[in-house]
Amino acid sequence: MNVKRFIIASIVVYIVVQVLDFIIHGLILADTYKTLANVWRPDMMSLVWIFYAAGLVFAVLFVYIFIKGYEGKGILEGVRYGAIMGLFMNVIGMFGQYVMYPIPFLLSLQWFIYGMIEFIIAGMVVAAIYRPE
Repeated sequence: MNVKRFIIASIVVYIVVQVLDFIIHGLILADTYKTLANVWRPDMMSLVWIFYAAGLVFAVLFVYIFIKGYEGKGILEGVRYGAIMGLFMNVIGMFGQYVMYPIPFLLSLQWFIYGMIEFIIAGMVVAAIYRPE
C-alpha cells in the first residue's frame, strides 16, 4: 500500500463528500427538509459534529477497501467501485429510512440517486489519486 496516496485519497474523498453533502442536503434538498421539520431532532444542529467524524471514518474505510481490491484499471475501476459501494450502502440505507421515518418516498428516492452519484464521484476520485505511477 502506498501510504502517501492512501492519506491523500482519504483527505480528498472526505472533502469531496463534504462538499457534495452540502450541495445535496444544504442546497438541493433544503426546502424539502424545511417541510419535514417535525421529523428531525430539535437539537440536531448541536450533533452535526457526529456527521463530520463519521464522514472521516467513511473516507478512510472507503479508500482502504478500494486499495485492497485495486486492479489499476483507471477511472472506470473507480466508477465500478463507487457504484457497487453506493448500492451496498444506499439500497438498505435510504429505503430503510423510508420504512422507519414518516418521510415521503420521493425523498428516499432522491437520497438514493444523489447518494449513488456521490459514491461514483468518490470512487472516481480514489481511482484518479491511487493510479499507477
